[in-house]
Amino acid sequence: MNHDDSADGLRCLVTGATGYIGGRVVPELLAAGHRVRCLARSPGKLRDHPWVEEVEVARGDVTDADSVAAAMRDVDVVYYLVHALGSGGDFEETDRRAARVLGERAKAAGVRRIVYLGGLAPVGVPGDRLSPHLRSRAEVGRILLASGVPTAVLRAAVIIGSGSVSFEMLRYLTERLPVMVTPSWVRTRIQPIAVRDVLRLLVGCARLPDDVNRCFDIGGPDILTYRDMMIRYARVAGLPRRLIVPVPVLTPGLSSHWVGLVTPVPASIARPLTESLRHEVVCHEHDIAGYVPEPPGHPLRFDEAVRLALRRVREAAVSTRWSSAAVPGAPSEPLPTEPDWAGGSMYTDRREAVVDAPVSALWRVVEGVGGEHGWYSFPLAWSLRGWLDRLVGGVGLRRGRRDAERLRVGDSLDFWRVEEIEPGRLLRLRAEMRLPGLAWLEMRAEPDGDGRSRYRQRALFHPRGLLGHVYWWGVSPFHAVVFGGMARNIARAAARQPKPPTH
Repeated sequence: MNHDDSADGLRCLVTGATGYIGGRVVPELLAAGHRVRCLARSPGKLRDHPWVEEVEVARGDVTDADSVAAAMRDVDVVYYLVHALGSGGDFEETDRRAARVLGERAKAAGVRRIVYLGGLAPVGVPGDRLSPHLRSRAEVGRILLASGVPTAVLRAAVIIGSGSVSFEMLRYLTERLPVMVTPSWVRTRIQPIAVRDVLRLLVGCARLPDDVNRCFDIGGPDILTYRDMMIRYARVAGLPRRLIVPVPVLTPGLSSHWVGLVTPVPASIARPLTESLRHEVVCHEHDIAGYVPEPPGHPLRFDEAVRLALRRVREAAVSTRWSSAAVPGAPSEPLPTEPDWAGGSMYTDRREAVVDAPVSALWRVVEGVGGEHGWYSFPLAWSLRGWLDRLVGGVGLRRGRRDAERLRVGDSLDFWRVEEIEPGRLLRLRAEMRLPGLAWLEMRAEPDGDGRSRYRQRALFHPRGLLGHVYWWGVSPFHAVVFGGMARNIARAAARQPKPPTH
């Protein structure tokens, strides 16, 4: 990107492009005529996005000053869309350090504007009474505003859109529980906003006047309690009216486990969200409309936002999900290429099967694993493993899939994440469940002559300490049932695939 004022639009750097909002704002910026560079710790996660050939990708981390400085070269506008949603003790310090690095490097690089999406904080509530999640977002906003670079901090409450964590939480709570005993925060007033309006405002902020350096509250036209939102969701979705009984005894910790039990959102992510709902989050100004024009019909009303999100879900057209971003604390190491990784052990379970079907049929089954299709072996064992993972604060099995048929690098898949995919040939998954070590599941489809194919499967485990070795040997007696059954059933399912027409 050359630093000039050509008609090609502004030069934008998007941090957090592998996340829910970042993955959606990139194509919107491109459509608006801007040029985009994405900063990502794992650029491979962007490889299969439909817009990747239209952007530059820089490898780096927002806490690494050198990589941030390199990514900001010749940039006009920086979008800061990185948040630590986890409840670990050091996430506030990580957010603080990253914001300082970004602000300092943006100032040094001559960046014209920073745009940050933060959280809508209640007015009049002292910082020490806010949830750590909201408190950290507010602090990040203050750091960026003080950076010397004109900054727009957009503060949103609940974002309603297909795949957003807030929408998924609302959706599953409402659909799965016709009668709910709920925490008292269901009475809290909230001003939700449609993801389409969030993206519209983010893109519009790129061209704010240079003297604008402030926060903007953003929200939709409806102010509702969470109870109202569940009742209206049920009506839009065509469900019977829900009976909701608030009780005062559910603490934020208990609330998060309750949400984790009922929805795909794990307790570690549900907790900061439910803690943020203890206080009223309503916009106290709408000044952004004076800078970014509102097209007819916008901002969208709550019911319309839900209707659009449900349509996307039903049409399997969800471009990003809340689980697009890495889970805090989840392992991220790629599969090592050396047989002995750092001198340690690597346990392997290998299975293979000859398939009476072409590779194309076998691949359709492989790429469709997980989610509604399941794992083709001993469902009770997979469900039990998912429940155990939930009990210790892991993601469990219920994250499902972004798309029922197609996968891309970086997609979450139940308690796995897609680490590598070679269409028609290889799918490698990295475990994100709580384990005393690192684990991968690799599935290959290969031709075997005479219209047949061969299925090869590897489960790999790198133990961490003595507990890791004990874990592997403790579960290995079940591998014949779980992994052996999986290989056999995938082969059978492929053989039952419809045969292509002959001419």
